[in-house]
This record gives sequence, C-alpha cells and structure tokens, in this order.
Amino acid sequence: MVVQGEFDTTDEPEAIGGRASPLRRCIVTGEVRTKDGMIRFVVAPDGSVVPDVEERLPGRGHWVAADRAALAKAVSKNLFSKAARRPVRAGPDLPDRVAGLLRERCLELLGLARRGGQAVAGFEKVRELLKSGGAAMLLAAVDGAEDGRSKLRALAPGLPVAELFEASAMGAALGRDLAVHVALAPGRLTERLLAECHRYAGFAPGQVSNIQLRTSAGDRNQTTN
Repeated sequence: MVVQGEFDTTDEPEAIGGRASPLRRCIVTGEVRTKDGMIRFVVAPDGSVVPDVEERLPGRGHWVAADRAALAKAVSKNLFSKAARRPVRAGPDLPDRVAGLLRERCLELLGLARRGGQAVAGFEKVRELLKSGGAAMLLAAVDGAEDGRSKLRALAPGLPVAELFEASAMGAALGRDLAVHVALAPGRLTERLLAECHRYAGFAPGQVSNIQLRTSAGDRNQTTN
C-alpha cells in the first residue's frame, strides 16, 4: 500500500530525451532501453520503493530492466537510494511483488481480449484461426502437452508464442476451467499483452519467443528465441 502524501516530483534523471521520449536508462546496468522492456519505480512519502508497472504513479521514476536478477541487484546494492540521492527502503521481496503484478496484468489483459472477441481457446479453434492466418499471438500452457504445442506452432512459424501460464490460470482469465491453447487476433490488446508477457518473462519461469522489440537507444529490432 502506498502511504498518502506527496511524491518527489523532480525530473526523472533516467529519462533520455525528456519525459515524452520512450527511452530510459536502467539504474543497474546503465543500459538505455525503450520502456516496454523496463519497470518503473517511485519512492513513496514514507521512503519505500513502490513498483509502478502501469507507469501511472506521480513522482520521479527510477527504471530497472525487466529482469529478476537486475532488480535483485538493485535491492541488494542499495541502488535505489543512490538513484534517489537519499535513503530509501526496497525490501528483498520486491522482485516477487513485481512478478505478481506483471502476472496479474497479463491475465487481466487476456480476459479483456476474450471480452473484446480477440481471443479463442481450445485446440481446434486455435488451429482454425492459425490456418486462416488470423492469429497474431499464441499462448501455450506451461503444463500442456508438448505434442499439441508443437503441432500448433508448426502452423504459424515465426508467430509470437508465450509459454508462461498454467492452463488453470489462462482458463480462469477466459471464464472456463482450463485453457491449454489460446490464440489472439491482431489488435491493440494483443500488442499490449505481448509486451507485458515479455516483461513478465524476465521474472518468471517460461519464455516468449519470436517477439520483435526495440530495446536500445539505436532502436534496433531484437528477436528473442
């Protein structure tokens, strides 16, 4: 919970090119990335470090690459205090808190995609959408059979595939008991879900493959496999 009061509203030193720019510098590695590969943090009035995964909280932001090891280092080396130029508190549970928030955000977006008619579940429905060329992203349950996942991936080589969630979690987001295979049609929600899955993959077991991201100041496309 964020303690009520005023946040530090001074400019963000990690912003490269001003607040409107998508580029930020990681306080751990010093690397410049676009925001879709990073996590924003702010310091609450009580001096605690608060994750701002939706990038909406007021105040001066401090950015860390979306990577569990990088965030753990920021905590253990007291790098948030260094970036804030004053003592702040970042507990050792911060990486787990961020992972939980990102997971929740991904599944919420999946639910929104279902309600918006952009998501279908079930092997046959997913296969038909893939065969028609109408899919922009595929989700495969981490506890699903590899045989089924392989068959669907073969229908759309190069399609982004996220393998991060259990069948029960995806099913709950889609209003059913289980969902082993899910495909999403093109659209803004799918783009947002893909970006959030990429960030979550830095904190949880699993992977997101065949995703194109701009991760550096040079805006180079990088494919993750």
